[in-house]
Amino acid sequence: MVHEGSQVAQARRAALACATELRLDAETQGKVALVATELATNLVKHGGGGELVVGARRDDLTTAVDLLALDSGRGMADWSRCLDDGYSTSGSPGTGLGAIRRASEAFDVYSRPSKGTVVFARVAGRPESSRSVDELDLGVVSVPYPGEIECGDGWAVMSRPTVLRLLVVDGLGHGVFAAEAARAAVAAFQLGRDDTPTASMARIHDGLRHTRGAAAAVGEVDSSGGVVTFCGVGNIAGLIASGGDERHLVTHNGTVGHEARRMQLFTYPWPKGSMLLLHSDGLATHWRSGDYPGLLTCHPAVVAAVLYRDFRRRRDDATVVVVGPNRHATPVDRSAP
Repeated sequence: MVHEGSQVAQARRAALACATELRLDAETQGKVALVATELATNLVKHGGGGELVVGARRDDLTTAVDLLALDSGRGMADWSRCLDDGYSTSGSPGTGLGAIRRASEAFDVYSRPSKGTVVFARVAGRPESSRSVDELDLGVVSVPYPGEIECGDGWAVMSRPTVLRLLVVDGLGHGVFAAEAARAAVAAFQLGRDDTPTASMARIHDGLRHTRGAAAAVGEVDSSGGVVTFCGVGNIAGLIASGGDERHLVTHNGTVGHEARRMQLFTYPWPKGSMLLLHSDGLATHWRSGDYPGLLTCHPAVVAAVLYRDFRRRRDDATVVVVGPNRHATPVDRSAP
């Protein structure tokens, strides 16, 4: 959390720790430090305080530091103007958002007057260090139960041409033993690159027998075939959002690793421009995309962050992962009245 100027340095150190973990070069580490500093400073100056979520990504889609600044402050009526150097609402030099965008490989903003702002920036060492699967990209927020060091949720992604497979897992409870179950699920998932979602779930089930168990779901997006296949057991919520339509995905009761009597594969259409959202029960399920004008045109990371900000239960670990169109191009203004 960032609520005062003295916490900006702490946020910068956390971001640099992620860059060091990824072994990014000195120039890229400098960009990470700049972006983290500007985002944290903006949270204090303009957002009335907020949360900076930083993650080290090394997976099939990217090797980068993803940074998300979330606040529930006054928002911006026209955030695109804030990208222009010299424009400021607080008497500062007015170079913050512009500097963040120039230092980032991917950048996007969602802001509504009186309802807060989310800013996303991805900093990678080289352009080729971030990839897409047939124009798909992924955004994630995964945080532990307040006060815990380890997150009892987990996620992973694997890809092959035109196909992206995604795991979200929620170890029972929270803390060390939940995290152990989540790590075991991720390890089992990564062993089966050519698995179907049901085969992947069966592999995870076997791999979690020595743990306390988990809820888990595997979804696979085939963008060339226009379908999503999905298998889930336990309280992992899934949804496909396309335009004004929302389709909730079916999961069965049970505990992966202990009692999962039914692992059924479901197939759903995947219209062009859709988004797949999976989240643990650390988020409430009563949200509607129609309450957020323009949100589904944002980068998947922004969608994940908005849902996390507004619907986290704060009594468990929380993870939300979103797959959707690659938004690496210069963003358009999506400020909503």
